[in-house]
Amino acid sequence: MRKKILLYFVILFLAVGWIGISTSQALTPKEQLGKSIFFDERLSINNNQSCATCHAPNAGWTGPDSNINKAGAVYDGSVPGAFGDRKPPSSAYATQSPVLHVDKKGLFTGGNFWDGRATGETLGSAAAEQALGPFLNPKEQALNSASDVVTRVCASVYGWLFKEVWGPEICNPANVASAYDKIGYSIAAYEASTEVNAFSSKYDYSLPGKAELSKQERKGLALFQGKGKCSKCHVIDGRAPLFTDFTYDNLGVPKNPENPATIADPNWADPGLGGFLATRPDYAKYADANMGKHKVPTLRNVDLRAFDEGVKAYGHNGYFKSLEGIVHFYNTRDVKPVCPEPYTEAEALAENCWPAPEVAQNVNTGELGDLGLTKADEAAIVAFMKTLSDGYTPPSKKKK
Repeated sequence: MRKKILLYFVILFLAVGWIGISTSQALTPKEQLGKSIFFDERLSINNNQSCATCHAPNAGWTGPDSNINKAGAVYDGSVPGAFGDRKPPSSAYATQSPVLHVDKKGLFTGGNFWDGRATGETLGSAAAEQALGPFLNPKEQALNSASDVVTRVCASVYGWLFKEVWGPEICNPANVASAYDKIGYSIAAYEASTEVNAFSSKYDYSLPGKAELSKQERKGLALFQGKGKCSKCHVIDGRAPLFTDFTYDNLGVPKNPENPATIADPNWADPGLGGFLATRPDYAKYADANMGKHKVPTLRNVDLRAFDEGVKAYGHNGYFKSLEGIVHFYNTRDVKPVCPEPYTEAEALAENCWPAPEVAQNVNTGELGDLGLTKADEAAIVAFMKTLSDGYTPPSKKKK
């Protein structure tokens, strides 16, 4: 056993820098395997895209490219020009989303992807099912088959670890289906690790008194839980809140006129959860009541970005480019006049209007749209949300 452990760390050390393998002692072998897969660009048709391409750690596990974020916010895949139609959600804290189900209130809860199509029903883990989706999606990593993915993992520098974690027969061609599922479980294990779910924000440190929120940040927290109604969906629960209830909602977000899908077809609109439910005979009866609804994202790392001046995009379609913009939208959506054209966020703010919702059905009018917040209130909520980025270093205690 000691020889195996020694060999494990020797090979990991030699692999550092080649495939993104880290020798972090915080990771278990399964988590380390998942990390190796997560950062492996060779798991794409042109050997140029990994999970991390669209879910970068330094951008809060979402898209890191400012040039993309400030426009359509949709990332092209391994094949240049092959675009999806939504911005990448954060993969951090996503493993805590349960299997998609209808809760006691009659709301669809859980699943992964913006539209919930990674239900978790097959693997018992929505995160594991989501992790497998991009490999075979022609608009993402675009590999030809599950067998292709498994073959590449087995032939990789960390292929030995795949066998070590899941057994020596895992790369046997007869076990392709099982091996493919195990790849999903491995990625989910990494996404559930403390490296991804760090709970190390200023807000987290403030709970045990290791950091102190400013007066403005405290005001923002109070508004977040009160007049701003943010916590109705972005729930603050317990000592390690996730800032989401894993439900789905239509906020009335305008169509992003720079989304490649919209450019290709100006009449296209994202049906969200309703579109997915319509494909399921057992859920089709719920489709109309869920058209235009998208998953409520966690607000953890909502302001974490690759560079201080980097642009992030918000909303399922990346319409908003700033926390200030989306908070102002929550506050004034139903107060301002409707823009005459499908304006961008910058154009709408300049003209003091908001475009019509991308999908007019099922818009939430009870929890946003006319909140009556002042500019100072909006700024305070933004200040609070900026305390939710992991990686905060609390001030050291002064010696007496």
